[in-house]
Amino acid sequence: MHDGIDTTSPRGQLAVRLHEVIERRWSAEVQAIGVHGSLAHGDDRDGSDVNLLVVTYRPAAGPKPALRRVDGILVDLEVVTGDEGLRRARELTSRWPLEADRYVTTRPLHDPKGWFGRLRDTHLARLAEARPPEFTALARHNWALAAAAHARAVRLAQWYDTDAALIMIAESRLHAALVTGLLSRTYFRNAADAVGRTGVAGADMQELSAVLKEQAEELAARGRPVDGPLGDFFD
Repeated sequence: MHDGIDTTSPRGQLAVRLHEVIERRWSAEVQAIGVHGSLAHGDDRDGSDVNLLVVTYRPAAGPKPALRRVDGILVDLEVVTGDEGLRRARELTSRWPLEADRYVTTRPLHDPKGWFGRLRDTHLARLAEARPPEFTALARHNWALAAAAHARAVRLAQWYDTDAALIMIAESRLHAALVTGLLSRTYFRNAADAVGRTGVAGADMQELSAVLKEQAEELAARGRPVDGPLGDFFD
């Protein structure tokens, strides 16, 4: 079962080899194995990673999670029980725009009982149930992080700490992109995709300040300002 995966590429071949080893060594523990990321999308290139998800029947079974290079290719091996994986698929977090892709595009290497289909259906059902205030609250969380990082970047630039300021401005761009993703219910392939598709990848401090101002106005229009008195803090 390698449907939709390019098994002629070095990454695809390595994913198949990993799947075969895992299935042979832990056949009684593993219920599904799949890939997400570039391999699942069919556009992996030199430098792409192999993102492998192993689904077990019980905790602490199967291979150990790992992040390491194999034959020059970075392998990110995640291990989760079937119940835990489905539980996570029903969670909406502030990083949802970066997490949703794996729920809906993971392609199976081994899935005799259709677990990955259930993963997708579980997540899509949760999205169908979600009301706008849930996404707005998560967006406010990211806006607060984006604004704080932007303020630190400005201060560091004034102190001529350019390297640290660049790190903070990159963090602010990402969280601003996540605000946009949450408010529009748009998910992204990764952080680079997020800042690129939302138009903040090259935003300087002044431009990003304008983006944050617009987002603050939209969040206020959706029910609550991003800043307020102490009495509003616990509401």
